[in-house]
Order: sequence, then structure tokens, then C-alpha cells
Amino acid sequence: MIHADDGILSQEQRLMRDSCRSFVDDVVTPFIRSNWQREWDMSPGERLPGSILEGAEAIGIRTLGVPEEFGGIDLDRETEVRTFALIAEEIARGDSGLADKLVQNWKVSIVIRQFAAKHLQEKWFPRLLEDPKFLLAHCLTEPRGASDRWLPYNVPEASMHTRAVLDGDHWVINGRKQFISNGFDASLYVVYANTDPSVGMLQGTSSFLVPRETPGLTVTKCNETMGCRFMNNGELVFEDCRVPADHLLVKSTALASAGQYFRAGKIIQAAKNLGVGVACFERTADYVQNYVQGGRILIKHQAVALRLADMATRIEAVRSLVERASKAVDEAHPDADILCNMAKVYASEEIMKVATHALELHGGNGAMLEFGIEKLFRDAAIFLHMDATVDVSRMKIIKNMFPATAGKYAGPET
Repeated sequence: MIHADDGILSQEQRLMRDSCRSFVDDVVTPFIRSNWQREWDMSPGERLPGSILEGAEAIGIRTLGVPEEFGGIDLDRETEVRTFALIAEEIARGDSGLADKLVQNWKVSIVIRQFAAKHLQEKWFPRLLEDPKFLLAHCLTEPRGASDRWLPYNVPEASMHTRAVLDGDHWVINGRKQFISNGFDASLYVVYANTDPSVGMLQGTSSFLVPRETPGLTVTKCNETMGCRFMNNGELVFEDCRVPADHLLVKSTALASAGQYFRAGKIIQAAKNLGVGVACFERTADYVQNYVQGGRILIKHQAVALRLADMATRIEAVRSLVERASKAVDEAHPDADILCNMAKVYASEEIMKVATHALELHGGNGAMLEFGIEKLFRDAAIFLHMDATVDVSRMKIIKNMFPATAGKYAGPET
């Protein structure tokens, strides 16, 4: 059993899953297989044709998370994260970069609907729905601080270097953000900045809604990533970027307030990773049952059959943890944070092993660009550090389990 069990899905989830599966099988996968050179186009905007995003729009998955009153699809809030995970897996089975491109819209839409003033929702949600190429981005990571900031060191010296200072009826933002998903071509950004340098980041970080055309905001480059290349990862510089005061989303406690975003984000990362693993298995299962070597189809060689069984086992183990963690987030279970981080880190390591099996079982073909297996291997590898490194994720797990002792701040005794 390589796909989600229909018995645990609602009718709405089954219909959405089936629509996504058809879209991937009929549109995404054929495009990826026949245009393998496109991900290496050095004009980032030309890599993914607009028709792909238009196809995602046509089946209603580009704007999940947008409230129904603005024309979005209002998912059942009791199972919303589970639905996100289901759809993310299916899209990533076709291409993880496309999945990442889309899920940023879902995740940032959650933040906007929860924290943005009504007039801002009325302005931006319609624009998101009107333009299939409209993308959202979430800006946290900086050159001198990334997932390491999530270590349990909530002290001023660990805070963000991007600063925002109130000047009359505007906030003035200065700083730099890097490794931002959709950062190169997003139209609207949620930006986190330090507004109180005297306290730790959990008490001194605020979030802002910043349109791309805001003076002082410059998109400086598209990062050439090893995997997920159909999502254009970018870097941004803020130089006296003046944002209207009403574009402040959360004052001081933005990181803590966006807990649902971060928890859902971990689940979606694990689900996308799972989709890559499923693609590895499907492609490999087909290959070993048709490719002849040593006078027999490959699967008749026991060593090959055993590797395929190992791939399937790892995929099902990851799926089980993702489903449990998704349910915990939807139900606001006390262990949701722990399970989210477990799912993220476990998926990244297990699916990497699945991708390694796929690469090796394809032999020489697995190393050829036009064959597509090395792409899945690269896509799997990048998940090891997406949305926090493996080590930081493990630190967060143990800190949540033993908050009084694990990862105690290693600075001077007070």
C-alpha cells in the first residue's frame, strides 16, 4: 500500500486527491519527463510554464487556505492540515518544486487570514485568486541566522538582524533575508523583523505584510538549488523599506503567534518528501519489472526484490507518522510540536534512503540526467535541511520533551 488509505479519508479529501493525481499523471509528470532540461534554464522565470500553474488553479489547489468569502476553498478546519498533507504529497509525486511553489501560498494564506486586517485581506486575497502566477512567500531566514535560531536560546544575541523601527505612521525595515521559498518571484511577502533588541526573539519579533513593489525592497538573486528547482528560491534586501503601520501583522510575539503556520509547515514538508519517495518507488517498481539484466527481469534477482521491499516499508513508516502528526495538529494535541518535528526529520532521512535505493537499482541509467532518477535523488537530498536541519529538529524534539534540562542555554551562569 503506497498511497493513503481511502478508509481514513473524507469524500472531499478523496475527490481532491483524485483530481490532483490525475493532474500529476496527465500534466505534470509528462512535462517533467519530456522537458528535463527546463529546470536548468538560467532564466528562472522560464523554467515552469504558466500553463502548469493554470492547471493547478483549474483543479482548485493553488489557493487552499484562502477564506471562502474571498472565493477560496474553505477546507474543513478539523482536518485542514491532513488535507494539506494529502495534496502536497500528490503534487510532490509529480514534482517537489511545483509542490513547494504551491504550498507557500497555502501556508502564507493561513497567516494572512488569521492576522491581517480586514481591508488587507480584501485587497490581497482577490489578487491572489485573479492571477494564477501570483505567489506568496514567508521571510524568516537570514545570512547570520537560520534554523539554528530555533535552538532553545531565547536571548537577545540570538535575535534577528533584520530590524523594523516605527517612524510616524510607517515601519522602516532594514536587513536581509536569504533562502526564501518563492522569494525570487513572489508578489507578496510576510517578513519577520526584530522590533525590540532588548529581549529574546520570542518576545521581540514582529511580522509585516510587504508587497513586492514597496520602495526599499529589492530581490537580489535567485538561488540555484540542487533540487526542487521549479520553485525559485530567492534573496531579498530591505533598505529603509517603509511599510504602512497597518501592515503590521503581529507585534513582538509573531513567532509564537504563528504556531499553527509552523506546525502545518513541518507536516507539509514531510508530506512533500513522502511524495518524492512514492515517485521513487513507482518509477523503480516499473523499471525492475521490465528491465532485463542477466537474462531475467531485474525483480527476479532476490537482491533487487529485497531493496524494493525495503523502499515500500520505509515509505509506509513515514506515512504513518505523517498521518499521526497531521491529526495531532488538527486536534491541537499537546504533543503536536514534538510529532511535527519527528515527522519532518524522520521523513527526510528515510526518504533519502528510498531515493538511494532507487538510484542504485537503476544502475547506470540512474545517473543520467535524461532518465529522471537522479532528479528525484537531488529532490530528496534537499529535504534534509528544508525548514530546519536534522540536528536542530532533533534538538527541538528533545527540548519539548524535557524543557527544564535539555538544551539549557550554554552561556554564563546567572
